[in-house]
Amino acid sequence: MPEPTEKSQTPAPGCADLASGARASRRPVEGVLLDFHGTLAQVEDSRAWVTAAAAACGVELERARATALADRLLTAGRAGGPLPARVPPRLAELWADRDLYPHAHRGAYTGLAETVDAGIEGFADALYDRLLIPEGWVPYPDTAPTLAALREAGVRVAVVSNIGFDIRPIFASWGLDGLVDAFALSYEVGRCKPDPGMFWRACGMIGVDPERALMVGDTPADAGAVAAGCAVLVLPAAEAGRANGLGAVLDLAGVKER
Repeated sequence: MPEPTEKSQTPAPGCADLASGARASRRPVEGVLLDFHGTLAQVEDSRAWVTAAAAACGVELERARATALADRLLTAGRAGGPLPARVPPRLAELWADRDLYPHAHRGAYTGLAETVDAGIEGFADALYDRLLIPEGWVPYPDTAPTLAALREAGVRVAVVSNIGFDIRPIFASWGLDGLVDAFALSYEVGRCKPDPGMFWRACGMIGVDPERALMVGDTPADAGAVAAGCAVLVLPAAEAGRANGLGAVLDLAGVKER
């Protein structure tokens, strides 16, 4: 969830080559660290997000109004969306701590949503609450088969995310919780990517040496795993419902797809 520190869509140059280099040196991959947002799943369509939140407040939005509100809210700052154009001074402290404390995460994003006057009581909280439920997210098509193939091959998996809330129930709803060995979430670890400590903690949780781990993400923050000794693969940005190349993990890990 802003992963999450919210994500730049510009991959760090050369990260895919780092992963390829790891393969060329025949360093075996025993564990895979996976980012959440932008790697395993994407937030729901912005208009659907706004429409569903309004409905939870008892308001039915016409398509044109929902589209206009979605555009304004994206500019203000949506969790899982682009970075806000401006963070009001009153929200600066919450914004800085958003991935370290649940109250800061909620406070920062509901505060940003409240800068948009929608005229709907409880709307900001309803928008935030969509983040906390499976319906607010769309797993990428490659996610389930990739996780299943890694599990079958005995490769340990940790989800490593800069986020201010628990995503385990979302994985459970998708039936994927049994395919993940550990969750290293910034608000629980007390560190955020690209801090090497975040990746070291994740590797420790799955019992894999960093030099035998592959970090897979979609931002420069994920590429910070290089400093922790991991190989790195940075994926291109992809819209919800479209394959994002996650299956390449299996080739790099020497795993045959199911």
